[in-house]
Amino acid sequence: MPNLRISEAAALLGVSDDTLRRWIDQGRLASVVLDNGRKGVSGTELAAFAQKMTDVAEPGATVAASARNRMKGIVTRVVKDGVMAQVDMQAGPFRVTSLMSRESADELGLEVGSVAVASIKSTHVVVEIPEA
Repeated sequence: MPNLRISEAAALLGVSDDTLRRWIDQGRLASVVLDNGRKGVSGTELAAFAQKMTDVAEPGATVAASARNRMKGIVTRVVKDGVMAQVDMQAGPFRVTSLMSRESADELGLEVGSVAVASIKSTHVVVEIPEA
């Protein structure tokens, strides 16, 4: 993997050169010495750091949402393939089906018997886990 100049690495992350230098000084990102003797960043290190930057804090309990149709129910069926998942829920007299990424279904821990909330807005169904 190539090594990148500070300015190149900063541009790829969408931050200033100074911010990237500060992160290096704080030990958040390792630096390398480039052929010209200046500081740089390994492409491999930068890729791992960029991936960590996408890990955001959990949003916590939902206190408001734009979807007005929120139905608490029980998951009755989960069908997963390599990329997608189909989740069926029974919310009172209503059967709700949501198509989502497999990754989302896995992260939510959706399985038959899970209690979940279906948020419906237009033709888009979002499945949430209610606060215990």
